[in-house]
Amino acid sequence: MDAQMKRGFLEVCVLASINRQDSYGYQIVKDVPVILNLTESTLYPLLKRLEAAGLLTTYSVEHNGRLRKYYRITEAGVRHIDEFLRERDDVVSIYDYVKRGARK
Repeated sequence: MDAQMKRGFLEVCVLASINRQDSYGYQIVKDVPVILNLTESTLYPLLKRLEAAGLLTTYSVEHNGRLRKYYRITEAGVRHIDEFLRERDDVVSIYDYVKRGARK
C-alpha cells in the first residue's frame, strides 16, 4: 500500500479505535486492522500528531503500579472520522476509474 494512503488510513483507523472506547497504545495496535502493519514505534508519533491537531486528549490511570496513558477522542476527532466517511464515494469512484482504465 502506498505510504501516503497508508498514513491517512492509519490516522482514521486509530481515531475509530479510540472512538469505540478510550484506549492505550498496546491495545490500539491490537485493534487496528493487521493489513496496516501498525507497530508501537509508528503509533506513538501518530498519537502525538493527532493530539497536537486537537483530535485526541490524554489522561493517565494507574495499572499494576504504573501509570498507563489513555487516549480519548475529541469532538474534532469525531468530525475528522465523519469527513473521512463522507469522502468514501469519491474515493470509490477514483478506484472505479482506474480499474476501467486498467482493462484493455
